[in-house]
Amino acid sequence: MQGTGSAQDIIHSKERIAARRRKAIKRDLGMNWAVYVMAIPVIAYFFIFYYIPMGGIVMAFENFKVRKGILGSEWIWFENFLAFFRSVYFWRLIRNTILISIYGLVYSFPFPIIFALCLNEVRSTKFKKVTQTISYLPYFISIVVVVSILNDFCKSGGILTQIASLFGDNKGALISRPEWFRSLYIGSNIWQHLGYNSIIYISALASVDQELYEAAYIDGAGRWRQTWHVTLPGILPTIVILLIMRLGQMMNVGYEKTILMYSPATYETADIISSYVYRVGIQDADYSYSTAVSLFNSIINFIIIYVANRISRSLSDISLW
Repeated sequence: MQGTGSAQDIIHSKERIAARRRKAIKRDLGMNWAVYVMAIPVIAYFFIFYYIPMGGIVMAFENFKVRKGILGSEWIWFENFLAFFRSVYFWRLIRNTILISIYGLVYSFPFPIIFALCLNEVRSTKFKKVTQTISYLPYFISIVVVVSILNDFCKSGGILTQIASLFGDNKGALISRPEWFRSLYIGSNIWQHLGYNSIIYISALASVDQELYEAAYIDGAGRWRQTWHVTLPGILPTIVILLIMRLGQMMNVGYEKTILMYSPATYETADIISSYVYRVGIQDADYSYSTAVSLFNSIINFIIIYVANRISRSLSDISLW
């Protein structure tokens, strides 16, 4: 009887907890109904355009035919993946994607941090606002326009080509030369995203406790030591989180800019996985093969972000999850 009573007490306790949770949910819905209503379009957007299309992943394991559809196409398991691994383009695509990602990480990632730190040292509020506004503007320029400007500057007779010729580079238009593609790609990315990517660091700097600066000043620390011992530790969690998220996009180099910039002459250094998926999937209509390549790319990204998150959590207790 005692055991039965204990079991009933546990059941009643769970029921009371469930009832309290339901009341809390109803109360929260009643208090924040407007917020949930505004969230509906966002949820619908991600569900329709991100989650529903995930069903198409099965095409990676099929010999997909449009006439037969996803359910009627022949199931070939991992043949598409094996075909990609055996492709003559495999190592070129992997090498180009990784190199552009690493160069972007090494050169593009620190610049917004440095820019935010420099702005933090400016005492003139007016100058700071004007500088921020000017730095934001390139982000809102269309990629098509940015690449058009880049083509004009780097064609034969373009200003950048002429500057390169002053330093002894007389081999012609920079935009059509494989050895210049990565530099132009990364350099234009820095110019376009510098100001916009610095916004979150500027916000993080505003949250650093000012009393820490005063304490460091009393201890005799100059501006450089204050930056090193107060500012950087204060924004370190933000830097780590954004770094982890950036690492999760290592294999996702944007294909839009790539396909606008590259040409068959620059495929050697410019062709990446996403541009290859575009050519094979859209231009050649090989949907199952391109889906397999894209799925492989996504799996590698997931592994990278998972490992980076685990390492960050073990070393600094800062992580995404």
